[in-house]
This record gives sequence, structure tokens and C-alpha cells, in this order.
Amino acid sequence: MELAEIGLMDDGDIDLIEAGIALSLADRPRGDAMRLRRLMQGWAINLQQDSAPATGRAKALRLAGLIAGEGGFSGDTQDYDNPLNADLVAVAARGCGLPIALSILYVGLARRVGWRADILALPGHVLVEVHGGGDSALIDPFEHGTTVTPARAADIARQGGGLPIAGRFPVMGNREMLVRLVSNQAGRARLSGDTLRALALYERLTTVAPRISALWWERSQLEQRIGRLSAARGSLTAMLETTHDPALGQRIRTTLATLARSDN
Repeated sequence: MELAEIGLMDDGDIDLIEAGIALSLADRPRGDAMRLRRLMQGWAINLQQDSAPATGRAKALRLAGLIAGEGGFSGDTQDYDNPLNADLVAVAARGCGLPIALSILYVGLARRVGWRADILALPGHVLVEVHGGGDSALIDPFEHGTTVTPARAADIARQGGGLPIAGRFPVMGNREMLVRLVSNQAGRARLSGDTLRALALYERLTTVAPRISALWWERSQLEQRIGRLSAARGSLTAMLETTHDPALGQRIRTTLATLARSDN
């Protein structure tokens, strides 16, 4: 799967695991993608050979038993900011990663065997919700696949500075998950002053999610920082084509005019 192909797909058609592999290989072309594919295939066969769990809780426990229990996958609490924690192929090799990377493994596996599972966006964290038999269960892949009560989820949200909206946390779309995965790396690169690395990641983000206006803005800011004014204008023009907000459109046009004067 090519990154540009992901950008053209409808959100529901994106295979999270294959898209994650494509993002990993963009950084590390020799990464062992087959290891991840074999893991997913083996886990899926395991699930398909079981008598199918009926409830969301039973399915959640089975997923955690495979990925966290047998596989040993959990959050990296020792080296959280390591970029490999947001690289799905590296996560498969290392057995640890960020909450979003581990959650993608859970959701990707569940969907592979026809189960319904989603990633919920909490302030500063994500959880996986597994559905079945008319109910659902929450699990925290970063905490070794531990089952989480709604009250505990609300506590996590409060600690992150927010609360559920109308009693529910927003469900992340497939493309949104991938953006969050790469944005973790881009944010760290930017904070460390590695502008070229941050720009490469934002170029990747605008390829897989070309309709998200904010990504083009961030990309243009980085391009301006290193003096690539023509590229920055191109990014802003692309952003202008994706926004329907009149105030934002005016801000983009003002910035474009400023850049045009800078070239003269």
C-alpha cells in the first residue's frame, strides 16, 4: 500500500494495519513488516478457532489475552518519547509502544475477525471499546490490556483536562488514528528543534489526510521556517481548497499575500 493511495481512500476502506506498515516503511524501508503481518494472522487464526465470545467484555478479554498476555505487548513506560513507539512495525518487534499504536493493533485484529471495535479519544489518551452481544467493554492497551470501567475512563479524562461529551467520548475514524500516530512523532521532532524531520512527517500527514486543513497549515509554517516560501504557498493554497470557514479562508489569503511580498 502506498501513502498516496491511503489519501484517496474512503475512511472506512482503510486497513489500519497495512496503512500503519506503509507509514513505518516510509521511515525504515527495511523494517520487518512480515513479522507484524504474521503476528496479526496468527492471532486472527487463534480467535477464529475459538468458540466465539458473545459479549463485548468477553471479546475484550480475549483480545487482551492474546496481545498483552501471550504477546506481552504493553505501553513503553521507560522510554515513552522514543519515536519507535509510534512506528507500528517497530512496535511489533519491540512489544511496546504508545497508546495509539497499541490501540491500532487491538482494533485492527478485532476487525480482521469481524468484531466491532473502536478507538475512543480521551484528553491525552486513547482507549479501545469492543462491542458484542448488545454491550461493550473498554480496555487500555497501554496498561497491558486492562479492562477499564466508565468511571475510570472519566477519571483518565479529568486528569487529561477534559470530560466526555454527553456521556460519550468521540470515536476516532481510521484516518484520524493514523494522523494521531504520525503527529506524535511530528510533535516531538518539532519540540526538539528538528524542523526537517517535522516537515517530512507533515508531508506524510498531508499525503494520507489531504482533507484535514490544519495539517497543511502546520506544514506551511515549517516550510516558511526553513525558507521554502514557494512550497509554503503551495501548502496554503491546498489548505484554502479544503476549508469552508470564511474566517480561516481570509487568514490564509492574508498569509499568502504576505509571502508574495516576501518574495519581492
